[in-house]
Amino acid sequence: MDLADIFKAYDVRGVYPDQIDTEAVRRIGQGFAAFAAAERIAVGHDCRSSSPDLVAALVDGITSQGADVARLGPITTDALYYASGAWSLPGVMVTASHNPPEYNGLKFCLAGAAPVGEDSGLGDIRSLAESGLPVAADRGSVDDVPVIDAYVEHLLGIVDAASIGPLRVAVDGGNGMAGVAIPQVFAGIRAELDPLYLEPDGTFPNHPADPLRPENIADLLDLVGRTSPDLAVAFDGDADRAFFVDEQGIALPGSTTTAIVADWYLQRNPGATIVHNLICSKAVPETVLAAGGTPVRT
Repeated sequence: MDLADIFKAYDVRGVYPDQIDTEAVRRIGQGFAAFAAAERIAVGHDCRSSSPDLVAALVDGITSQGADVARLGPITTDALYYASGAWSLPGVMVTASHNPPEYNGLKFCLAGAAPVGEDSGLGDIRSLAESGLPVAADRGSVDDVPVIDAYVEHLLGIVDAASIGPLRVAVDGGNGMAGVAIPQVFAGIRAELDPLYLEPDGTFPNHPADPLRPENIADLLDLVGRTSPDLAVAFDGDADRAFFVDEQGIALPGSTTTAIVADWYLQRNPGATIVHNLICSKAVPETVLAAGGTPVRT
């Protein structure tokens, strides 16, 4: 089996079922289980219509290698990373992130939410999947493990929830996975939620779940104009991207958001190291240095 077309630099992605199908995902599950060499692997998925079938194939592949599966259900990608870190498990997320509904894919991490990319194991997983692996003598087991409540508790523990607000915040979930966590988060802080498209729907009926494209935040900007919130935020399909808008409806560049978060974090964790990617502007490392931190570019 040749999987070259769907293995990208940081994930696996393609049109379902023309490019990525259940047999490909089953074999990739086998490959990841062999690569991770763990007793247990966490699996989550987004709301795309093809996700349940791909999860079933993925779980079949993983358990065929003797590894157990903690099946987390429909979650955000960051909730999978939380589970990987909190429980020290490798993980796989079935999602195509901000891509159109006909796409699906896989994101991987090792225990501790360590990333898996082209230079850190993705090629090995592909080779193992393409070669085909024998089934283990003892198949692994599968348990359904809820994670969202623990994830929300973790999020609220990062901040001083009692000191937040009162605020009014507009949130566009893009009919992606943000809706499984946002209401619970807002229930734990002093903030009024102006919700928009928080119902997970893998057809993304209102607009594509890609907030980096200006046309996809038009409805959010309209809501900002009507309700005058203190700030607004839009999420992508698997809620691992957040795009912020201020009270005047002005979109914040990603580097600005990163600098704000870095400065906030360094006030609470003096001298910390802040990792940022190469597309961040110089405002990010300058802010980190000014706040007493150490910037590291990846």
